[in-house]
Parts: sequence; C-alpha cells; structure tokens
Amino acid sequence: MIQIKNLYVDLKDFRLQDINLSVSEGEYFIVLGPTGAGKTVLLESIAGLYPIESGEIWLRGKEVTQLEPEKRGISIVYQDHALFPHLSVKDNIIFGLKLRKQTKPEAEAALDWIAGLLGISHLLNRKPNTLSGGEQQKVALARALSIKPEVLLLDEPLSALDPETREGVQKELRQLHNRLKVTTIHVTHDFEEAIALGDHIAVLGEGCIKQVGTPEQIFRQPNSEFTARFAMARNIFAGEVIDRGNGNTMFCTEDIELAVVTDLRGKLHASVRPEDILISPELLHSSARNSFGGTITYIADRGSTFYLTVNLPPDFVCLITRRSLEEMGLAEGQKVYITFKASAIHIF
Repeated sequence: MIQIKNLYVDLKDFRLQDINLSVSEGEYFIVLGPTGAGKTVLLESIAGLYPIESGEIWLRGKEVTQLEPEKRGISIVYQDHALFPHLSVKDNIIFGLKLRKQTKPEAEAALDWIAGLLGISHLLNRKPNTLSGGEQQKVALARALSIKPEVLLLDEPLSALDPETREGVQKELRQLHNRLKVTTIHVTHDFEEAIALGDHIAVLGEGCIKQVGTPEQIFRQPNSEFTARFAMARNIFAGEVIDRGNGNTMFCTEDIELAVVTDLRGKLHASVRPEDILISPELLHSSARNSFGGTITYIADRGSTFYLTVNLPPDFVCLITRRSLEEMGLAEGQKVYITFKASAIHIF
C-alpha cells in the first residue's frame, strides 16, 4: 500500500535520511520516537508538505513523490486538532467535501455517516471552543475521514488529552480502524500507546529508522540500546557473552555475571525488563538461573505499581504491584533478593 524508499529530507537544521518503510493495506502502523526525532516531518513528507531531496514515496503501486498533496488521497489529523474556530462542527466536518465540490446531498450523506459513526451528531451546531478535548479530537477525525481517504495520518492525536479521555479515544481509534480498515500511520512518543494500537511499529530516532517490527518484537527484542531505552527496558548493560563450559553461557560485566540463552558471542548488550524480575525478602527456591542479593536504594511510586531500584551492584530496576510491596513490607535500605530466568535476558 505505502512504500517509502531511501527517503531523504533536508530542512537545514534537521534531516530525515535513509528512510525505508512498508505499510500494508488496511494496517495500523505506528511511528514511535522521542520529541525531535522527525516523526512529524516524516508524516508531512508522506502527505506532500515537504520537498523531497531524494528517494521515493509510493501509494497503491503509484509513485507520488512529486504529486500535489490534494491529489494523494491522504487526510492528516494534528495533535492540536486545527479546527476552524469560526465554523460550526458541521461546517468543519464538511469543509473538505466542499473543496472537492461534492453536491449538497452527497455532503449531507457523508456528514450523517461519519457523525453517527463517531457519536457526535448532537454536536453538529456547536462551535469548537465549546467542546472538550476529546470531542474536538473526534471532530478532527470526522473531518479527516469524511472524504474517505486512502490513507489517514495521525500526528500525536492523543497527546493533548487527559489520561481518562486519552484512554477512551484510544479505544475508539482501534474500533474505528477495525470497522473502516483505513490504512493508518500514527506517530507518537508514547510507548504504551504504540503497543496498544499498532500492528507494526517503526522506532524513529535522530532522523533515521532504528527498528521496525511487531509490538512484541519492539517490546521484547530491541535491536539497539536506543530502542531498548525507549521501550522502557530500564535494565540495560554493556558486556561480553562468553562460554563457561558445560553448556553455560554467561553475559559478563565488570560487576556481575548473568546466565543467558543466546547464540551470540562477543561484546554485546543485555536488557532485562523490570516486570520479569522477581523480588523477595528471602532467597527463592526456583529453577531460574539468576538470583542475587542486594539492597533497595530507591522506591518510585507510580500509583498502582512501584519501581524498585536494587543495588547489587549494578543497579536493577524491578516492577511490583502496590499489594506486593505492602505484603512484603519492602522499604528503602532493606536487603532483598532478585531472581530472573536466563531466557528473560535479551542479548543484542
């Protein structure tokens, strides 16, 4: 459906370079990266809003690199909604239809369809400034979808919403996509959002693609320290994988040796997700091959969960529930044991 080949965009103070992506028909594709990574530049390049220095953009087997934006069959929704404040919700939604010279009956039919689909029919006579953030985002989506685009581009669509509203709109985005099957590219800096919505994820950093994969691959099998940190692996170490004999493969740093399962050898990185580490006041009798004693040096309260930093050395960050913390009576300065399987360590 969408093919991006060796894309290079030069904005003088920022560059996108060597961008290669493939998005399938009807896919919900996430571009994930930190602020300043080039996510919006990539989105607007696909839409035709930036001149391309080199490379190609293909839609449905047709090259559109030099095609005018209005001829690409693409709609874009920005994080600030970009609604026309002087127009009613109804007029905002049918604005694109008027530009395309749709007849009044055709525009009314499209309006009824999309307003009903998004549950905003009761808002049609309101002005944008009288709407909540979630309602404004729905109107922006309705305007984008009213023209029935081949591709929908979403630029941080949930970032301006409060947590409760964000969760609701996120659910509606997934349901909407399941119904309409519009090929969608959604950019975000929120890893949890990417995991919840994406069929595939491209991690973008410093103007280039770091990794492309399924949410599970990005979450469990990062290919670089950049991706591992952005995927919130938290426990990331540099070291060397060596054989100790008798089938024992170890990842060694200056401070610690970890039993691992990998075919890789040499100087590499290891990551262990916080939720894969068991923490206990006493040594656990377990088949897990990695078990160490240490001291809790910091407890970070996240509401229903806690991140505990345990110094062995090095520092390991563990994730537990509030109930587990209270039941074990854990506190800073306490001696504890951490335990995790060799298979829980990802080597890259």
